[in-house]
Amino acid sequence: MSENHIYKVIFFNRDEIYEVYAKNVYEGDMYGFIVIEDFIFGEKSSVLIDPSEEKLRNEFEGVNRTFIPIHEIIRIDQVKKRGVSKISSSSKKNSNNVSTLYSSPDKK
Repeated sequence: MSENHIYKVIFFNRDEIYEVYAKNVYEGDMYGFIVIEDFIFGEKSSVLIDPSEEKLRNEFEGVNRTFIPIHEIIRIDQVKKRGVSKISSSSKKNSNNVSTLYSSPDKK
């Protein structure tokens, strides 16, 4: 019996948090990257369209696979059914384009 897995991947992209659904997620051959393949989006013909899901659909249109740096991944879950893909603002607002891997709570 073949099981179809769906993965919910939440990651940082610039100053936003992306939540996407995909059929394949795995560690890539390039060290330090997670590969996301076969994105799953809602039906395009539905009457109610979520603007953030539409933005994600347009951003990943024509993308076979994307490589996300492992330090930008927040969480990967295997789920039973697809939810709504979305983009939300992040509290991780940096004034520059550098992401920190770890910040010590003792740092003053």
